[in-house]
Amino acid sequence: MDTGFIDHAKIFSFLESARPPDASETADILAKARQLKGLDYAEAARLLLIDDGESLAELFAAALFAKSEIYGKRLVLFAPLYVSNMCNNECLYCAFRKSNDRITRRTLGQEEIRRETELLVDQGHKRVLLVSGEGLGEAALGYSLKAIETIYSVKRGDGEIRRVNINIAALPVDAYRQLKAARVGTYQLFQETYHGDTFGRMHPSGPKADYLYHLTAMDRAMQGGIDDVGVGVLFGLYDYRFEVLAMLQHIRHLEETFGVGCHTISLPRIEPATGSDLSLHPPHAVSDADFRKIIAVLRLTVPYTGMILSTRENADMRREAFSLGISQISAGSRTNPGGYSSPDSGEQFSLGDHRNLEEVIQDIVGHGYIPSFCTGCYRLGRTGADFMDLAKPGLIKLYCLPNAMTSFKEYLVHYASSRTRQEGEALIERMMADIPDAQVRETTVKNLGRIEAGAKDLYL
Repeated sequence: MDTGFIDHAKIFSFLESARPPDASETADILAKARQLKGLDYAEAARLLLIDDGESLAELFAAALFAKSEIYGKRLVLFAPLYVSNMCNNECLYCAFRKSNDRITRRTLGQEEIRRETELLVDQGHKRVLLVSGEGLGEAALGYSLKAIETIYSVKRGDGEIRRVNINIAALPVDAYRQLKAARVGTYQLFQETYHGDTFGRMHPSGPKADYLYHLTAMDRAMQGGIDDVGVGVLFGLYDYRFEVLAMLQHIRHLEETFGVGCHTISLPRIEPATGSDLSLHPPHAVSDADFRKIIAVLRLTVPYTGMILSTRENADMRREAFSLGISQISAGSRTNPGGYSSPDSGEQFSLGDHRNLEEVIQDIVGHGYIPSFCTGCYRLGRTGADFMDLAKPGLIKLYCLPNAMTSFKEYLVHYASSRTRQEGEALIERMMADIPDAQVRETTVKNLGRIEAGAKDLYL
C-alpha cells in the first residue's frame, strides 16, 4: 500500500530500538518544551516512551505550563450537529457502516436542520461541527452547502451560530473552494489510523477505503483555500505511539508544504458503537494513563495547536485533560441525526459525558476556567498562518481571554440560570487582572458593560 508521506519504516525503526529516556534526557527535553517553541519529531518520540511516575509528573507539569502560558484558563465550547447517518463505507468500528442493520437510518431535511440548530442556539451555543456520514454520493456536497446556509440563517432572539466547522468525507479541490465560499470554518477529517495495513483491514470497502486519497484531503482543502484544518486519530485501532508519530509526520508535511500545520487535533478513543463487535474490544485499547501522556506530549510538541476532546470521554477524564493540554471540548452532544429534538437512535458511538451545556459550564467555572464561545479570530481573518503569526510571539493572548470573557458574558446574560450567572460573573471579575495590557483590560470592561446593556457579538 502506498502510504505517501507517512514513513512507516522510520517509525518502526525507532519503536523497535528505543528505550525510555533517563532523567537527564527527560529534563533537557522538557526544559526546551517550556520555551514554547515546540519539539522536533525525535524529542516527541522520546517523551512517548516515558513510563515512570516521577518523569510523567514532570511531563504533565510542563504541559500545564504550556497550556496556561498560551491559552490561559479558558476552554472553547462547541456542539456537533449530525445531519445524516447514511453511509457507503464499512468502517468496522462505526455504527454508521453500510451493512449495520441495528440502527435507524436518517438524513435530515433542511427544516429539520433548522430545528436542530434552533435548539442548540436556545441553549447558548455559538459554534457547531456539522457531521455527516458518507452516504449521499454526488449529492453530498450540495446538501452540505445548503445545510451550512440553513445553520447560519437561524436567528433566535439574541442568539445565532457564528461558526460552522465541518467533518465530512475527503473531497476534490473544487469542492473545498465551494465550502470556503460558504463560510465554513475548520475542515476536520480524521485518518482514523495511519498504519497502512490496519487502515485496510478497518475499511474493507467504500470510498473511505482509499488510504492515500483520504490522507491527502488536507492538502486539497488547503489548495482550495481552507487554511484551518483539523486532523485526528481514533485511538485504539493501532499502537498509540505509532499513531502519534505518524500524525506528527502529517503535521510536518502540511507545515513544509503550506507554511502552516493543522489548526486543531482531535483525540477520540474508541467507544462502544451499536453493531460493532470491534468497538467493544479495541485491538490496541489506550489506557487512561497512556491517554494522559498522549495529550501532554502533543501539547508540548505543537503548543499553538488547538486540541479537542469530545463527549466520548467521561466528565472526570475531560476535567483532568484541561490541565494536560485540551483547549476545546464539545458539550451537551448528541451523535445521531435529529438527536437534539428526538430520543437517541442511530448514534455513531456511545457517550461518556451526558451532561447538558449548563452543567458542563458550571463544572468548568467551578475549576476556574472561562468557557469561551468566541469566534472573533475566524471572522476577522486571523486564521491559518495569520493566527500562528500572532500565537507564536504570545500576542494572541491579548485577544483570547478578553473575547472569551465577552462571549461568556453573553451566555450569562441570555441563557444562564441565576446560580451560573452569579458564579460566572464572579469568575470574570477575578480573572480581569490576568489581562496583561491596561488598555485592552479597559476595553474589555466597557464591552462587558455594553453586553449587560443589550449589545452582543463584541470582540477584539
